[in-house]
Amino acid sequence: MGNSLVEKMLSSLNIESSAALVIISIAIILFFGFLMTRITKKLKLPNVTAYIIMGVLLVPIWSLLPVDFKDGIIPSRVVNGMDFLSDIALAFIAFGAGEFFKVEELKKSGKSVIVITIFEAVTAAVVIFLLCFFALGIDLAFSLVLAALSSATAPASTIMTIKQTKAKGEYVNTLLEVVALDDVVSLILYSVAISICLALKNGGNGISFESIGLPILKNLACLAIGFAFGFLLKLLLPQKRTTDNRLIIVLATIFLFCGICALMDQTPLLGCMAMGMVYINVSGDDKLFKQLNYFSPPIMLCFFVRSGMKFNLKSFTDNSLIGYVPLFVVAIVYFFARIAGKYGGAYAGCQVTGKEKRIKNYLGLGLVPQAGVAIGLASMGARIIGGVEGDNLLTIILASSVLYELVGPGLSKLGLYLSKSYTTNIDEIVSDEIVVAGGEVAVLTPVEILTRKINKIREEMPEPEMSEEEKAFTDAAEEYFDDEEIRANRRFINRR
Repeated sequence: MGNSLVEKMLSSLNIESSAALVIISIAIILFFGFLMTRITKKLKLPNVTAYIIMGVLLVPIWSLLPVDFKDGIIPSRVVNGMDFLSDIALAFIAFGAGEFFKVEELKKSGKSVIVITIFEAVTAAVVIFLLCFFALGIDLAFSLVLAALSSATAPASTIMTIKQTKAKGEYVNTLLEVVALDDVVSLILYSVAISICLALKNGGNGISFESIGLPILKNLACLAIGFAFGFLLKLLLPQKRTTDNRLIIVLATIFLFCGICALMDQTPLLGCMAMGMVYINVSGDDKLFKQLNYFSPPIMLCFFVRSGMKFNLKSFTDNSLIGYVPLFVVAIVYFFARIAGKYGGAYAGCQVTGKEKRIKNYLGLGLVPQAGVAIGLASMGARIIGGVEGDNLLTIILASSVLYELVGPGLSKLGLYLSKSYTTNIDEIVSDEIVVAGGEVAVLTPVEILTRKINKIREEMPEPEMSEEEKAFTDAAEEYFDDEEIRANRRFINRR
């Protein structure tokens, strides 16, 4: 008999079906993950935060209570059996990141955005590494992986804040471009760090071609296969292909690539990103990415809830150590040092590229949130590092991610306000003067000013329209039913 609530319930009903256990567990994860979003939505927090908190409530928090089911609500064997979710979730994230590598868009944004992104991501990683390895005395492999993870930024919170405030201007454009490219830099840094970590793990302290060169060659091989799969995807998805079949083909291709990477004992990150990059540049079809984004939420929900379940809550209460340093000390240092690294790196990048003062001073405030990519990479890193150290790595990232998502939106909004990208004062938006024909300035009457304010408020109100993902899903459904109608008409004609 298991130690989870679900197992005890099934056992009391004399049910020993493993299939029932797994299916009910997944249903609980999906349903309760959704319910938690109803609460976090009221607090204006992102869904990722809701999923992590629910994962903690489903399993780890029960370990602190004097109850019979120490595994919590979901059986630990089910949680451990969902290990493959981290690879699948990261594959979706990396493939989606490839969409931002449009050559035309990169040419328009110029080198400045790339320089700023590299500065803010690398600076955060360097600050964390120096503090962990030299100041706290943590081993090299752990310090490298944690440093690489610190470079990742979660764009969802920042984008949500921009939409809520309707902020506009050069500051907003620069911020959006930086957060779009940020995860790409993070994936590259993580791939290098995890390769070195694997080399140290497999080769001890000795440096050789097998310990360093072989992992790099395998990563390059995965990258080349990813490029090839991008061209293959273009061939498999002609315009005449129905929308539902396009979704099936892209899923099969991504899953196949993940399987190949698993056989090579490598991460699918760079390869999937290369696949997405090649596909968007050779096809120009961004609709596929939107359809994939609409399909992926249940997978992401299960992944983040499961990550919350792996959260080692007792490590904080038991004063667990990383080397000679308590875990909570490392977590606190990581939380504040990453913010300092992000802000300082963004400031330096803006200084080098000659950005104006209001962008240089406040860009770093919009780069604080951290969630999706970092948690996915941490899950994979925890598996590779293994043991207590692997659990501690995931615990640090999960705990800090929740805190970042709590303070991140507020800091993003502060940056938007201080950069004067938005204002809540309608008098600052609507002027009481207009320029008429001949270049003369005419002063408006109070009635005309009031009318202009009302029209401006009406313009600022959001229109009740569907998101791009919902439109893509609706188009797929309409296309399916249109095809069914055509086939039905053909059958009717043939019968005649």
